[in-house]
Amino acid sequence: MNARVPSPLSAPRLLGDFGGTTVRLALQKPGEPARRIRRYEAAEFTGIEDALRHYFSELRLRPGQQPQAAAFAIAGPVIGTRIRMTNLPWAISLPALRRRFGFHTLLAINDFAAVAESIPTLAASDRRKLGGGAAMADKPIVAFGPGTGLGVSALVPIEAMPGEWQAVATEGGHVTLPATSREDAAIVAELQKRFGHVSAERVLSGPGLANLHDALAALAGTPLSAPLAPAAITRAAQRGDKLAKRAVTLFCAMLGTVAGNLALTYGAQGGVYIAGGVVPKLGPLFDVKTFRARFAAKGRYRGYLEAIPTYLITHKLPGLIGLATALDREAKRLAIRNA
Repeated sequence: MNARVPSPLSAPRLLGDFGGTTVRLALQKPGEPARRIRRYEAAEFTGIEDALRHYFSELRLRPGQQPQAAAFAIAGPVIGTRIRMTNLPWAISLPALRRRFGFHTLLAINDFAAVAESIPTLAASDRRKLGGGAAMADKPIVAFGPGTGLGVSALVPIEAMPGEWQAVATEGGHVTLPATSREDAAIVAELQKRFGHVSAERVLSGPGLANLHDALAALAGTPLSAPLAPAAITRAAQRGDKLAKRAVTLFCAMLGTVAGNLALTYGAQGGVYIAGGVVPKLGPLFDVKTFRARFAAKGRYRGYLEAIPTYLITHKLPGLIGLATALDREAKRLAIRNA
C-alpha cells in the first residue's frame, strides 16, 4: 500500500513477519540491522492489531513514539487491502491498520516474497549449499519451503535495471502434489480420501509430515489411533523407527520433486533456496542425496537441473531482511515521485 507522506529516512521502521505459527516483529533503521526483535506464538493474539499493541507495549512505545513506516510479510495471498491468512483465522484490513497506528508508509507482501527479497543480500554464511553447480548471475531464483504451510516465491532480474530484482509472489504451495512412483501414487490416493484435492502443502509442511506419516501407517495396515505431531515423528525417526524414517525420507524426496518442478517453471538457474522452519529442524535427517535425486529426475532435463544449485537458508530472519529491502525500494520510488 503506497504512502501518503514519506517518513524521515533516518526513522526506525517496523518490520513484521506473520506466519501461520510464529510472529516476528522488529525495528530497523535504513542501512542497519534489525533490532528489538521479538518472537511470539501467533496463537497468543486475536490478530495483527493485537500483536502490534502487545509489541509496542512491551517496548514502552507510546503512539507518538511508534514507527510511521511499516512492512508486513503475510502467510497468504496479498490481494488488495483486505487480506485473509491461509493457516490462521486472521482478517487484515490495511486501511484500518494505517488509521489505528498512524502509518504513513505501509507495505504488505507475501511472506515468501519477503524471503525471496532477502536472497541477493544474504552472506555466504547465511546459506548452505545442498548440491548442484554454480549459480548463474542475473538468472531467476526460486525461494520455497515448508513451515506451517508451503511457501513459494521467485525473484526475477529486471532487465532494464541491472542489479535490481522483482519478487514474484505465488500460491505455488497449493499446486497438485505430483506422484512419481507407485508409492507416491498410493499415498496421494490415501490422502484424497481425507482431503479430496491433495496439494503439495498437504505433505510438504509441518502438518504435512504428519499427514504423510498417517498415510504410510494406513497403507501398512496399522492405522494410528491418533496422529503424531511432526516433532514426535522426527524424534521417532532419530530413534530408528522404520515408519517415521520412511516418512522423513519420502518428505525429502517429494520436496525434491516439487523443487525441480519450480526450477523448470521459472528457469531458476540462479538457484533454488529452501527456507521455512521444517528442514532445519530435521537436521541430519534431511536426506540431501534423495532430495537432489528427485530434484533432477526430469528425463531429458536431468543435466539442466543437475547444474542448478540448491541451498538451505540458514539465516534465522530472512523475511525481516526482505521487508527492509522492500521498504528501501519504496523509499526510493517515493523520493523520485516527490522530487
